[in-house]
Amino acid sequence: MSMTIAQKIIAAHLVSGDMTPGSEVALRIDQTLTQDATGTMAYLEFETMGIPRVKTELSVAYVDHNTLQSGFENADDHRYLQTVASKHGVHFSRPGNGICHQVHLERFGKPGKTLIGSDSHTPTGGGIGMLAFGAGGLDVAVAMGGGAYYITMPKMFKVELTGKLNPYVTAKDVSLELLRILSVKGGVGAIIEWGGEGVKTLSVPERATITNMGTELGATTSIFPSDETTRAFLAAQGREQDYIPLASDEDAQYDRIISIDLSSLKPMIACPHSPDNVVSVESLKGTKVDQVCIGSCTNSSLMDMLKVASMLKGKTISPNVSLSISPGSKQVLSMLSECGALTDILASGARLLECACGPCIGMGFSPNSGGVSLRTFNRNFLGRSGTKDGQVYLVSPETAVAAALTGYITDPTTFEPMAPIVMPEKFKIDDSAVLAPAPEGNDVQVLRGPNIKEFPKSKPFADTLDASLVLKVGDNITTDHIMPAGAKILPYRSNIPFLSQFCFQVCDPAFPERAKAAGDGVIIGGSNYGQGSSREHAALVPMYLGIRCVIAKSFARIHVANLINAGILPMTFVNPEDYDSLTEGAKLSFSDLTKGMEEGVVTMTDDTGKTYQLSCVMTDRQRAIVTAGGLLNYTKEGGL
Repeated sequence: MSMTIAQKIIAAHLVSGDMTPGSEVALRIDQTLTQDATGTMAYLEFETMGIPRVKTELSVAYVDHNTLQSGFENADDHRYLQTVASKHGVHFSRPGNGICHQVHLERFGKPGKTLIGSDSHTPTGGGIGMLAFGAGGLDVAVAMGGGAYYITMPKMFKVELTGKLNPYVTAKDVSLELLRILSVKGGVGAIIEWGGEGVKTLSVPERATITNMGTELGATTSIFPSDETTRAFLAAQGREQDYIPLASDEDAQYDRIISIDLSSLKPMIACPHSPDNVVSVESLKGTKVDQVCIGSCTNSSLMDMLKVASMLKGKTISPNVSLSISPGSKQVLSMLSECGALTDILASGARLLECACGPCIGMGFSPNSGGVSLRTFNRNFLGRSGTKDGQVYLVSPETAVAAALTGYITDPTTFEPMAPIVMPEKFKIDDSAVLAPAPEGNDVQVLRGPNIKEFPKSKPFADTLDASLVLKVGDNITTDHIMPAGAKILPYRSNIPFLSQFCFQVCDPAFPERAKAAGDGVIIGGSNYGQGSSREHAALVPMYLGIRCVIAKSFARIHVANLINAGILPMTFVNPEDYDSLTEGAKLSFSDLTKGMEEGVVTMTDDTGKTYQLSCVMTDRQRAIVTAGGLLNYTKEGGL
């Protein structure tokens, strides 16, 4: 049987299940990664399972999100992560070593391997031919313990690339073009494979930019072939032994094929407040810009930074623009320094930030009130920057530099041709900031600060439920709406009780108190509920506040998995028009839940006597998890 790249890797890692699209499959996981904003909770969950050492080939704990240490909380979390990683067999990437996806691509990712990470942009690893998934922390903890990772077998989409990118047109523009075509919902339920002759013209960093942005399409993951370009990248990293060739069969079948001619693309820009609100840069020329941020896991590679330095060399940024530069890793920063490119960047008036996520998750460098900020990041959700009315646009590094120099949105193709960027044959290898775990059996004391609280307890489901409709929201509710990020909130990711007061703060600041007062609560949402980050806090915090069910028109993949893991029952309207009939404050009753979950349709009645049919199609395993009150309860009962 002919297969795509993703199907080949799935088949090689299949623990159980049927590879028919829509069926549940269980996969053996080779590698895991965590970052500190989600990792603290993931390791608390792993400890609760009582498994002494991780059972993966490699697990790495990164510190790249909560690096602003304005109090003890983040420093305490970092200390906890370092000690718990050492005790349980996990490598620890120290603060300042870089962004998890950039470092993992450079130093650890391997073609043909499976990877899950407690960060939604883990599919970045698809740039070197990994099958890499974003997941909730509980799923990562289970995988570290030797358990399988369960997904619904995806459809297969292929993007056929022809031609070659013109000067100042970039991989970011390719991603934005696909977002324009498909929208933030267009990749749901699919793995996107990139192929065609045009693939050969793209470097690994460019491929990784594209697979990183695939997350914004709602795709399960994205993947490129592993070819001679991949081999050269791994060889430059001193890891040529990790290379294997990977390609789809010539007669592989796809559910959809999209063709993009690279030579026809122009610089693109995503307007506030969604990554798919895409237009050409040219159409917005002359728009005044207040701030420019270059970096993030999307565009912080050495190649990106060398292009930025080339465009800035000998020039000074506009006096009305504030420019930040965040190299993606210590390796990138060191090589920029040694070749002199860092001097060119600093001489322009740019501000150098540390090798971390920083402004992307609202951790400093927020724009001025109402300010226009051009960012090379992957998300521009309302308020994510830390400024509630900030106007955030997503662009390539080249478009970002053009705006920083002119003070306005400017098409970079109007600039003089850039000198060719020559990548080094060998990268600077220094893994001293990645700490190996203690030998097995070593008595390591795990250090916990006072901000680290126990994992919240969930309730099993009975056969009936009476609950209040405590919140009704619209379409495209993101995990940033549900559980915001930012410098004020992220330090409390290991403290669910304190964190709960910020839940749905963007939509309704009164929600937490109302939910607690209700006892058992229900949330109603529109289409694509839970898009964005993989943060399981967007499920754990509502669970802590008493939310038992979320009913929506449709869900994002990772979030519905996180709801199930938290013991919250996700359901969709059989008749989407029923959404309009429900109002906040309604009293809702559910009967015969056990039978309804088994048959896939639950009946709900409101306090007017109107009945609603709700779809809750789940696998036997998912139903057992929800009934038990969540994955942790299920695992304790022997369900690993």
